[in-house]
Amino acid sequence: MKKKILILDDKETIAKVLSIYLMSDYDVQWLPDGLQGVKWLQAGNTPDLIISDIRMPGMRGDDFLEWIKQNELFKQIPVIMLSSEDSTSERIRLLEIGAEDYIVKPFNPMELKIRVKKIIP
Repeated sequence: MKKKILILDDKETIAKVLSIYLMSDYDVQWLPDGLQGVKWLQAGNTPDLIISDIRMPGMRGDDFLEWIKQNELFKQIPVIMLSSEDSTSERIRLLEIGAEDYIVKPFNPMELKIRVKKIIP
């Protein structure tokens, strides 16, 4: 059985690129913001990994990360953050909150796939 990845990104094109590179090894689910991600998790879904953009409408990715890491049911799910912000302080802040990794956009999809495999082989 394939492991499941949840992608949270308001840009469908990013989600499609990620899906193309990841779907050969993983089941991929895409949702356009963190609020829908929260609802999806609360509906009983549990992915093996979440890849989340930071800037999204509804609920930002950093708010989603804080929510998930404070929730006893979901805090063990690893989260990779994607952002166009190449700020060291932002990267450190999100890693301290609990992100497993932080990848700057634009990114190389093959590099992201390798990072995913290191987290969920």
